[in-house]
Amino acid sequence: MNRKTLIWIGLFAGSTVGGSIPLIWGGGFLSFSSIVLSAAGGLAGIWAGFRLADYI
Repeated sequence: MNRKTLIWIGLFAGSTVGGSIPLIWGGGFLSFSSIVLSAAGGLAGIWAGFRLADYI
């Protein structure tokens, strides 16, 4: 896989996980915390995909 593909996969997975975390404590899917954590998860996923591409 190339770097671009891994970054996109990380973005998608990170934002999905980050946006789903508030559902655990009863928050809404489109709540402020869900949007903020989705953005944070997306950034973390981009970073993880970038780092993973260095090892592969």
